[in-house]
Amino acid sequence: MTATLHCLTGCAIGEVLGMVIGTALGWPDGPTIVLAVALAFVFGYLLTMIGVRKAGLSWGQALKVALAADTVSILVMEIVDNGVMLVIPGAMDAGLASLLFWGALAVAFLVAFVVTTPINKWLIGKGKGHAVVHAYHH
Repeated sequence: MTATLHCLTGCAIGEVLGMVIGTALGWPDGPTIVLAVALAFVFGYLLTMIGVRKAGLSWGQALKVALAADTVSILVMEIVDNGVMLVIPGAMDAGLASLLFWGALAVAFLVAFVVTTPINKWLIGKGKGHAVVHAYHH
């Protein structure tokens, strides 16, 4: 559970940060989504790496564990999350002060979480995904 929480939290931080930066700068949808996805991967991997580093792994070992544990989860989360943002009319252009922007982002996270959860459970059951990290959390 801790591994999944680190991944989800990091993914959410990066996604929100990317959406906020792109929206604040008035970027088109494409560059905003690219930034949000890139930051979701960076923060998702980073939070997992920080957690497993506490177990004594080197940065290189921690990166390998994070890549193995989080890649599928973050990828699915980002595809669904950004897809939902794109299909909600006006969400990407709503602006940071808009309830539409924040509401759409919340709905997008909820849908992505619902879609990603069974995938993560299946991967964990196979000893893959976030199960790779479980050995390093106490």
